[in-house]
Amino acid sequence: MYTVSVKRDFTAYHYLVGGNWGAENDKHAHHYYIEVELHGQTLDRHGYLLDIVEIERVFDTIARTYAKKTLNELPEFKDINPSIENFSRIICHGFTKQIKEKNIKAITVKIWENEIACASYRQEL
Repeated sequence: MYTVSVKRDFTAYHYLVGGNWGAENDKHAHHYYIEVELHGQTLDRHGYLLDIVEIERVFDTIARTYAKKTLNELPEFKDINPSIENFSRIICHGFTKQIKEKNIKAITVKIWENEIACASYRQEL
């Protein structure tokens, strides 16, 4: 299985809801580091799983949706906690809507909210 990955980083705001998590319940920023991995068994005629330029184009579009925003205020976070687990799923679904190449069999999104904490979500296609 081949894997190609691209990373991006941006700052966004959120606050956790539904529990008592101290300062995490107050609006604050995270400098998120996000990695997307595309997985597949076959390469295209150029020897690519998918051209990195295309992955970057999609990633930049998705990143602009969240950069400098308060996640809690966005429709996709309505009635859910803006945890990195939920955030990774939401970003992964954004990729699955835009990546249509037949050789891509899975997409994984991993989000780091600091140096020690990350979560990921994998979508089989």
